[in-house]
Amino acid sequence: MSIRETPFICNEYYHIYNRGVNKMEIFINNKDYNRFLKLLYVINNTALIKFSDIETCPGKAWTFEREETLVDIGAFCLMPNHFHLLLKEKREGGITIFLHRLSTSYSLYFNKKNERTGALFQGKFKSEHIKNDAHLKYLFSYIHLNPIKLIQNDWKETGIMDINGSLEYLSRYKYSSYLDFIEEQRYESKILNISAFPDYFSTAELFKKEIFEWLTYNKNEQ
Repeated sequence: MSIRETPFICNEYYHIYNRGVNKMEIFINNKDYNRFLKLLYVINNTALIKFSDIETCPGKAWTFEREETLVDIGAFCLMPNHFHLLLKEKREGGITIFLHRLSTSYSLYFNKKNERTGALFQGKFKSEHIKNDAHLKYLFSYIHLNPIKLIQNDWKETGIMDINGSLEYLSRYKYSSYLDFIEEQRYESKILNISAFPDYFSTAELFKKEIFEWLTYNKNEQ
């Protein structure tokens, strides 16, 4: 495992992202997405766990009792060829260990499933140190709005064509933490530790309002 030039700082926040090598799709079907989501929960553990030890029983991954977590996860979004995570460095080396385990475990699964070899991700994961409150708050919207690109790729440049349709699409997109912020109870909510992040959205309505304002921002600028 290579050492990063700039080490992560405990109790600081980071935007982590990476994509498939040559922009290839890293999530092909529901099984792939669900595997990665379960890994976000199981791998975030100071104990070294083999996912294969718990995957034989349906649902067992979500009831698995972890020891101490390596990082705090505030938001996530999986897209066909990349992913975004909002993390807090909880302990020294936590983010690096977590991402190394996550990418290794998922790559082994994906390559075996698809009978391929070689790297799955485009180099080391990318990280952005979040240094102010405004940037941190913005990332909760930025990360959760990514799926809109799947129905209107140019929405940031041209404005949203269908506001209600876009909001409906987000409410049906299962592979981000958007649903967890609008208070839908599901297993994937266990991935998050929202209490480790500032309380920007004390209610689901405040979160929805923030998302709506970002969706309509460019349209209002037209």
